Amino acid sequence: MNTHFEFWDYFIFIAYAILILGVGLWVSRDKEGHQKNAEDYFLASKSLPWWAIGASLIAANISAEQFIGMSGSGFALGLAIASYEWMAAVTLIIVGKYFLPIFIEKGLYTIPEFVEKRYSTNLKTILAVFWIGLYVFVNLASVMYLGSLALETIMGIPMIYGVIGLALFAAAYSLYGGLSAVAWTDVIQVVFLVLGGLVTSYIALNTVSNGEGVIEGLKTVYNATPERFAMIFEESDEYYNMLPGIGVLVGGLWVANLYYWGFNQYIIQRTLAAKSLRESQKGILLAAFLKLIIPLIVVIPGIAAYVMVNDPEIMSRLGDSVQNNLPSLGQADKAYPWLLQFLPTGLKGVAFAALAAAIVSSLASMLNSTSTIFTMDIYKQYINPNASDKATVGVGRLSAAVALVIAGIMAPLLGGIDQAFQFIQEYTGIVSPGILAVFLLGLFWKKTTNKAAIIGALASIPIALYFKVAPNGWSTSPFFVDVPFMDQMGYTCLLTMGIIALVSYSQHHGVDDEKGIPLKKELFKTSPLFNIGSFAVLLIVAALYAMFWN
Repeated sequence: MNTHFEFWDYFIFIAYAILILGVGLWVSRDKEGHQKNAEDYFLASKSLPWWAIGASLIAANISAEQFIGMSGSGFALGLAIASYEWMAAVTLIIVGKYFLPIFIEKGLYTIPEFVEKRYSTNLKTILAVFWIGLYVFVNLASVMYLGSLALETIMGIPMIYGVIGLALFAAAYSLYGGLSAVAWTDVIQVVFLVLGGLVTSYIALNTVSNGEGVIEGLKTVYNATPERFAMIFEESDEYYNMLPGIGVLVGGLWVANLYYWGFNQYIIQRTLAAKSLRESQKGILLAAFLKLIIPLIVVIPGIAAYVMVNDPEIMSRLGDSVQNNLPSLGQADKAYPWLLQFLPTGLKGVAFAALAAAIVSSLASMLNSTSTIFTMDIYKQYINPNASDKATVGVGRLSAAVALVIAGIMAPLLGGIDQAFQFIQEYTGIVSPGILAVFLLGLFWKKTTNKAAIIGALASIPIALYFKVAPNGWSTSPFFVDVPFMDQMGYTCLLTMGIIALVSYSQHHGVDDEKGIPLKKELFKTSPLFNIGSFAVLLIVAALYAMFWN
């Protein structure tokens, strides 16, 4: 067993890096006689085929927070964390059926642009600032932290150098080429991501079974810790506050998923760059199928690592060389990096390339979307409305670079967190319920007014903070309510929708006709392929829950 990188590991990883940079720069080049404009840079010239959209959606989604953070959650609490992935598959079907037709019909560049078309410029600006802050201080910073943690754990690279290296790698092609470079390299990234993840899962399960194969490994893991295969927690369970029982299926997880897949710029931007609505929907369908297998490559290895660490016989068999950087319930995010040392020479390079692909693709996606929102919704709105295409693209590159620097400064400060996947969900959950409420009522209730949406969006933050802060010191308050954070998201969304509805009614009139969203029946027609695929996804998700409902 090798515990360090050897020549072929370095060779494979360097070859991967050269391939990504080469493809990224090649697709970024300007065509002869054509200067890159805003549509080229931010929406890949609206030319992406369905398979590139599906691959790019997964590459943007699966990052260090899944490979490392979700494996850590698998180590700590088990398969139940896969609810995020399997419920996401269902959510993608809803997004493809009901949200995408409206977004594409409106010809959007950014999600805040929809807010302007539906409500007002003021609300668009408020939400644009929300998103930029969230992307820079939570998403970008946490992905850079987790990526550098992996480099430090696996290769001994100090965190600060890991942060700088990842930042430069992502910036090398994404800042220059925009969404086109990001999306096309994502197709390659997904191949590494899935292949490397499957290899790691295979080695982990094979190691647990002492070389008797994956099936025997799964049986060993299940028999050793059956409680970690429960999908629905009871209120008495230790991790009920993270995944509150049946509330996972009917409560706040819908808020997290609908916000993330339907109204999150760095996700939805790929679908807006499609050749057509049908291509976009087929891409969504591909992503939904891929989400079904993600737990196999990110959660199962974490559970296997838990069994290995807590089985003296297995640890004795593995020897003294694996005793360093052991994951624990207090440091669960070390599980995936720790597992990589069990891979043989060559495959270790493939798995590490997969991890790097997940990190870099997400960084590039977040950078591109942050710059898109700043450029199109802030710069062109308030600073230079008549900016040329050259100036617009230049500001997009500059704003992405600034966001990268700020996130790089923030990343090392996250060193004290554990289960980073949960950290990201909880802090995103402060903002997402209010945004979701604004969008859902804006899309499906024509009488929602601009004033009500602004009041609701602003009120959602103190509501969310109350639910989050109250258990930490307000227990004497007569209004104290101690609920799991996922339920907090659900309650915040419902209360915000109630506020928006009350204010809208109090104004005694709806919005102007041109601001309403025409819910034409023909707008939501889909191809037979999408309908059949959607039914298959729903059936598989139902079967998975039935299998592990214990």
